[in-house]
Amino acid sequence: MTTSHAAAALTARAQEVSSEIVTDILALVHHETGSYDLSGLAAGLDLLRELTVHRLGRPDHEHRYPGGECGDTLTLTYTGTGPGHVALVGHYDTVWPTGTLAGWEQPEPEGDGDGREKLSGPGIFDMKTGLAQGIWALKLARESGAPVPTVTFLFNGDEEIGSLSSRPVIEEVAQKVDVTLVLEPTAHGAVKTARKGSGIFQVTATGIEAHAGLAPQDGASAITALSEFVLAAAAVAAPEKGTTINTGLIKGGSATNVVAGKATAGIDIRITSQAEQDRVDAEFDAIEVSDPRVGIEIVRDWNRPPMTLNAASAPLLDLAREVAREQGRELSDTAVGGASDANFVAALGLPVLCGMGAVGDGAHAQGEFIYPDTVPAQTALVAGLLGRLAQPLRG
Repeated sequence: MTTSHAAAALTARAQEVSSEIVTDILALVHHETGSYDLSGLAAGLDLLRELTVHRLGRPDHEHRYPGGECGDTLTLTYTGTGPGHVALVGHYDTVWPTGTLAGWEQPEPEGDGDGREKLSGPGIFDMKTGLAQGIWALKLARESGAPVPTVTFLFNGDEEIGSLSSRPVIEEVAQKVDVTLVLEPTAHGAVKTARKGSGIFQVTATGIEAHAGLAPQDGASAITALSEFVLAAAAVAAPEKGTTINTGLIKGGSATNVVAGKATAGIDIRITSQAEQDRVDAEFDAIEVSDPRVGIEIVRDWNRPPMTLNAASAPLLDLAREVAREQGRELSDTAVGGASDANFVAALGLPVLCGMGAVGDGAHAQGEFIYPDTVPAQTALVAGLLGRLAQPLRG
């Protein structure tokens, strides 16, 4: 069978089983797995494993890594018929707390005249569709009769909160395989070859409590000082350089009639280069508040390094584009502001592509959705790429 005929057959087969793939997607979505719901995460991972075994059979190797205060990480390895080894990485946790599904409404078809169907649900776009598509991609690649690589699935339950437990496992697996494909959603159909690095800073202001009416002069307000710090921190942002700073959480004080003795803020920082990371660190250190009696403590967690299209990943992108052309479409790539587990792999200088999953929109927003008519093509793309990676990638 010629390459073009094989690609057409794979695409047609993906179309035939599209409704089954969507059924698996919805099964995952209907089981809520918020990042902080440990029981929900445990049951959700059990369901994901059950679904994988149902479609692919029992793995040749598997290991479940306890996550502690985070969701567990599961690796399932299926031995291939070719010498290559590919990791398919995806997270099963979502930003949505348990109970969100009950009030979730399905969107109407788009009002642009074509009535294109959408499917919506907590985590459907980010990223349960990618998980199901990845499982089916290996199934279809196997069914094609062509050689397939050994595939290790890595499912982690803490990506949305920084992959605090799973990062060492991700890095270990990435160093043992030839290629890593991350099943995060696409950017309107494009793969993601560059992502911002991210930092999560906790800033604590410690002042002096006093009665707000009887002796306000004896107090040193932690809230006032923290407010000054937050405003100064916002000014450190440099959007033209890709650096954004957002204070997303703030709390403090004990009562309205007490000068606040303590206040804290959680600050999200996104950067595109090490130079910007160094600049942000230096400028945060230089921030001063007006009341010298208030102490400021900054706890930094530079969670993910910036991701760029490294030399190892460029040939992988070329191969993915070639597979897409064989299947009748052009594949573009793009840079995005969000970070993912692909950042860790890219920072090791290893080949990785991100955004191999869903086509839709609305990540982390009410109404996040996918276009179900794109499920076959996305599944076929990963399946076709797996077939080409039965031999180790050469740069």
